Amino acid sequence: MLKLTDWYTHDLFFSEDDITVKASFSRVFCDPERFPDDNMEVMAKFGMGVLYERNDDGQLIRFINAELREHILNEYYWQHHKTLNIAVKKQLHKFGKALILDCHSFPNQPFKRDLDQQSDCPDFNIGTDSYHTPKHLIDVSTNFFSKKGYSLGVNKPYKGSIVPLEYYGKNKNVQTIMLEINRKLYLEEPTNQKSENYKHIKIVTKEFINLMKTIL
Repeated sequence: MLKLTDWYTHDLFFSEDDITVKASFSRVFCDPERFPDDNMEVMAKFGMGVLYERNDDGQLIRFINAELREHILNEYYWQHHKTLNIAVKKQLHKFGKALILDCHSFPNQPFKRDLDQQSDCPDFNIGTDSYHTPKHLIDVSTNFFSKKGYSLGVNKPYKGSIVPLEYYGKNKNVQTIMLEINRKLYLEEPTNQKSENYKHIKIVTKEFINLMKTIL
């Protein structure tokens, strides 16, 4: 839990002016960012698909049978995606377009089962989708963090950004970009205690969110 939780992202990315869709459960219980079909999810081969069966050390943490899998997906995974889908639909109806900011954190040292094992992790990372992330969002993000004096990975160490399946690959008015914060910037790693830099990083993320809204 200590290693795999995106600590305080509900606060770091909070915006009173925007719709917030956050999971009410731990990703260790159900990871709504992963494909529900293990045949499509690359991390499933490590026992860390949509429903984690193993931890980062490869140790068994639970056994998922078909009945439990169906229950969790129906009651948690699909309910979360339904909420996201409704939020996007409302934005499209009201403004004709919608921007999804997919917000996360990551440890400064890669997880043992991360696909990217490079140790030179950037301060921030943006993930993109080839269809739903226009180039100008990438360019503005790169310029923003450069001016702030931070290093930025583009799809490094993590790539992609969430889009509701109803619109995926079909509607370019649904745009998405993922933003991940290196936990070294706001935590006393390897603990989950906030560092003295926490408030400053919260200000930086707020500025980034506001900037994204002006260029949509």
